[in-house]
Amino acid sequence: MTGSRSRSSARRQTAQRQSAQHQTGSRQTGQHEAGPHEAWGDQALLPDSVGLAWWAATLCALGLTGIGAFVDLERVNHLGIVFQLCYFLGCLLAVVVVRRKGLFGPMVAPPLILAVAVPGTVLAVSSRHPSGGMIATALAVGTPLITDFPTMAITTGITVAIGTLRLIIQRQPSSRHDG
Repeated sequence: MTGSRSRSSARRQTAQRQSAQHQTGSRQTGQHEAGPHEAWGDQALLPDSVGLAWWAATLCALGLTGIGAFVDLERVNHLGIVFQLCYFLGCLLAVVVVRRKGLFGPMVAPPLILAVAVPGTVLAVSSRHPSGGMIATALAVGTPLITDFPTMAITTGITVAIGTLRLIIQRQPSSRHDG
């Protein structure tokens, strides 16, 4: 019994060594690594960092916006500076950390994020505090959307500007070599 276990263990160790050698060899020859021309679309704005997928960056912005809305609704019973700051920073963060090839989503997401986060949070918080019917609910949802329009417009303008700047700065490298 112990002889078969030691042979099995020896086979496993040999397989692990061969796998490690194969991985080291492929890393040295660059078989599995993306070259600079292949990885340009995966870059975030920060140097030497791989960005998030467009949907992940947008979900981060949506989550941060929802947290800001919830905090303000619980704290002062209307959307205020905490919401505006979280919304702005979340959308800005999304356009900075997204992959270059997925920039369009976070660039145009601020109005959509506002249209989802505000009613969702207002309805979630107001369902815990029952109030006066459909008209009250429509006013509770519509008022923050209208009053926060300037915040949404400024945030959208800045995210589009940063995204456009990234599109210009992070152009695809040319495939021919000058030299």
